[in-house]
Amino acid sequence: MTSVNVYLNFESNCEEAFNFYKSIFEGEFSYLGRFNEMPPQEGMPPMPACMANKILHIGLPISKETMLMGCDTGGEWVPPFKPDNNFAISVSVDSKAKADEIFAGLSQDGKIIMPLANMFWGDYFGQCEDPFGVNWMVMFDPNQEKVKD
Repeated sequence: MTSVNVYLNFESNCEEAFNFYKSIFEGEFSYLGRFNEMPPQEGMPPMPACMANKILHIGLPISKETMLMGCDTGGEWVPPFKPDNNFAISVSVDSKAKADEIFAGLSQDGKIIMPLANMFWGDYFGQCEDPFGVNWMVMFDPNQEKVKD
């Protein structure tokens, strides 16, 4: 089954914002990862010390079907923060083939920000901007196939 969630980008205050949301929705974070936990990436400059403790990814379930997700952005090391477009629509799908299909459709005549690839956290993930300037994150968790069997 495909699910859609909102992914928010913050300029260095993601943790503060998510603690605020947590107090309102009264949930627990499903994941909180910091940039200093990410392995070095080939072709990327070294991570600046000021980014080390910033949020790489955070998730807060707000219902059985909905997850609020976010991260810190900004500077030369990560995509720039855009106050007029500080969100992405996150789409989780059932198969790698479906991820490829949806990503190809969304990025056609748009811009690929991060090509689909297997990521260090285990998901098959990519990010793009569609022809209308909307940011999308497409992901497939290969472990979900094993759970269904």
